[in-house]
Amino acid sequence: MVGILSFEQALKKIGDAKRKHLLLGNGFSIALRPDIFTYGSLYENADFSKAPHVTKLFDALKTQDFEVVIKHLQDAATVVEVYRPSAVNLARSLRNDAAAIKDALVTAIAKRHPDRPYDVKPEQYAACRTFLSRFGHIFTLNYDVLLYWALMQSEVDNLQINHDDGFRHPEDDPDQPWVSWQQGNSATVCYLHGALHLFDAGSEITKYTWSKTDKPIVEQIRSALAVEKYPLFVAEGTSASKKARILHSGYLHKAHRSFEACCGAAGNAIVIYGHSLADNDDHVLRTIVKGNARYLLVSLYGDPNSSTNRVIVDKAEKLVLQRGPAKGRRQPLTVIYYDASSAKVWG
Repeated sequence: MVGILSFEQALKKIGDAKRKHLLLGNGFSIALRPDIFTYGSLYENADFSKAPHVTKLFDALKTQDFEVVIKHLQDAATVVEVYRPSAVNLARSLRNDAAAIKDALVTAIAKRHPDRPYDVKPEQYAACRTFLSRFGHIFTLNYDVLLYWALMQSEVDNLQINHDDGFRHPEDDPDQPWVSWQQGNSATVCYLHGALHLFDAGSEITKYTWSKTDKPIVEQIRSALAVEKYPLFVAEGTSASKKARILHSGYLHKAHRSFEACCGAAGNAIVIYGHSLADNDDHVLRTIVKGNARYLLVSLYGDPNSSTNRVIVDKAEKLVLQRGPAKGRRQPLTVIYYDASSAKVWG
């Protein structure tokens, strides 16, 4: 049997933690709009017109998880390059299909995303901000703008949330209709895998905003996608390929280094909400193992002994073993499981 606490009980368990930092997975968005953000919903609304035959691969693999199919295509391309070096066109086709699925994923998220911040109720924002206010740094693996919206809704409460994401008005051209990443060390909110509203402009990373254009962010994103301008996002199928993508982006690399710093401090606690601890995010999970944070809180949704939750628990226990026993200044990792629904993230 898996021992599981309420969210409040779990926080009391780590009352002696120096600092608490949050890592959000897709469950954060699903908790608000399961009709939009589950892979099944995204698959049903995805446009695969660039590679219509890939739907057969989803069927063959019996999955609607985009990253699973991307992984198989990338792996297949690697196998072809080794076993049949002359089949250059086939390997290229497989990689192109993987890229087309990534584009279909981000387009589906933008297509289905709520249009305006006020599509979310004030009381939902208030509950979310209460949850977020408990943490020093907030890291998210999600692409949507729900976190960004929630952090901006300061009028629904009197909370003082430090939500600096490192983006500022361009110093040389402050009238531009975007803000750019200034590479500072003050950021407390990081999009570890990019996001719909972040774009790589070549010389800088820019963020779409409403305040400088009076045009809703989601509308701006959809306009960009309509001309095949895609946001900064990491949806590669394996942990290794995700890490390679991260290392080639100054913003993503800096965000990951910030997460490393939060995981590295002895006595800290990392609280995970809505993430399955899947292997394709091992580049993130290994950071927790290599760090020296004392506590790891992991959310479980529904029956703690369900097959899905058993996989999460098994993975969490492996992280404990990988950290190992106390040695020198290194301390063991203590995992605490809590009921995701008890956190009442959206009320």
